[in-house]
Amino acid sequence: MSLPEPLPLYGEDYKRDPYPLYAELRERGPVHRVRFPSGVCAWLVTGYEAAHRALNDPRLGKHHSRGNAAWRARASIMPEPQHSQLQVHLLHQDPPRHTALRRLITDAFAPKRVAELRPRFEALADALLDELPPASPAHGGTTDLVGSFAARFPFLVLAEVIGLPDEFARRFDRDWGKVVQPVGPEDPGRPAYEARLRGLQDYIAGLVRHKRQAPGADLLSRLVAAHDAGALDGAELDSMIFQLLVAGQEPVTNQITTALIALLRHPQHLAALRADSALLPRAVEELLRYDSAFELTTWRFLAEDAEVSGTRVPAGDSVIVSLCAANRDPARFPVPDTLNLDRSPNPHLAFGHGIHFCPGATLARTELHIALETLLRRLPGLRQAVPDSRLTWIPAVLARGVDKLPVAYGPGTDGGTVTTRADAGTTPGCPFSGTSGTGEATTR
Repeated sequence: MSLPEPLPLYGEDYKRDPYPLYAELRERGPVHRVRFPSGVCAWLVTGYEAAHRALNDPRLGKHHSRGNAAWRARASIMPEPQHSQLQVHLLHQDPPRHTALRRLITDAFAPKRVAELRPRFEALADALLDELPPASPAHGGTTDLVGSFAARFPFLVLAEVIGLPDEFARRFDRDWGKVVQPVGPEDPGRPAYEARLRGLQDYIAGLVRHKRQAPGADLLSRLVAAHDAGALDGAELDSMIFQLLVAGQEPVTNQITTALIALLRHPQHLAALRADSALLPRAVEELLRYDSAFELTTWRFLAEDAEVSGTRVPAGDSVIVSLCAANRDPARFPVPDTLNLDRSPNPHLAFGHGIHFCPGATLARTELHIALETLLRRLPGLRQAVPDSRLTWIPAVLARGVDKLPVAYGPGTDGGTVTTRADAGTTPGCPFSGTSGTGEATTR
């Protein structure tokens, strides 16, 4: 079967299940030309070994200045001033600047500190489930697990870790996370996009002022102090705060949803984890491999024409690694499309590899472990309240997750799907503005 060139890497069917396409691409070779919704074209790396090489290839830089004129012509749809003010964070830096910036945040996400904070995180998860509608003896309870838990828990954890004041936590609008989904100048959604951008920039500016006036021993205060001491410029400070607020919690939200959907589709695994929580550490690694929230990496560029896994790539063309495709490569993982919670070894690439390995990986693993343990312990009979066909996968280019996950709990059997749509019921409002108390998150 012939495939279009470049291959469109978007659409509802693709977002719902990209794995058949990835399997076909891997069979054809490790590198392919693809096109994204914005019109930006890239070289997509799909195999595990090819992905591992690319993630560790010093020739592939991340800074946008490496992009050629053809790439910039399309990528420039990101409107000013966001293009300059919020885009110079760690994901878009190369050594030695990347090394210096990363050093500023690593202590906050160190395994020892995460372990010390774990009891607090567990209390936060339990408190959120305390607010769910009680399960009636006859019909159980229902909720949208994104709006009531998966979107709230990572945000509350992040606030603890970085030192986000309560007043700013209450004001944060999850809709601002959509600024990572830019739209073109002629798109009818452009005004809403730019409004989100301005709102987020104003929020970050206010947060910086607050931390300057009332500094503490937290990460945000240290970043502001680093700026005031000349270690960061203004764009770098704003960009790093932007990265913490968006990349620091939205991927965990998505990973909780993809993990839950996988378990609900495999009720025998869900029941096993409920019966023995000691199985969770290895299960978390398999769930990260099986359907990673980070589907694709951000751009990488060659400084000169060169080969990437046997394919000639022009200088300044964007190279993107498919982490999800790498994690389902049968050359590295036996029976990769099977969810095997006892899989070992499991060298997945869900958090990347090399110098850009996610600095928050320990925290993300801990959050996923706590989320699953708490949900399985507190919500007996957990099951989907709508068929798979009713789930809407977010259209974000780099990420996987659903915007809502209606579930039922209480009387019933673990796993599977309720045959009739559950009533939305009532759930507590999120700590994000713009979220309803009707069991549906309105800020997606």
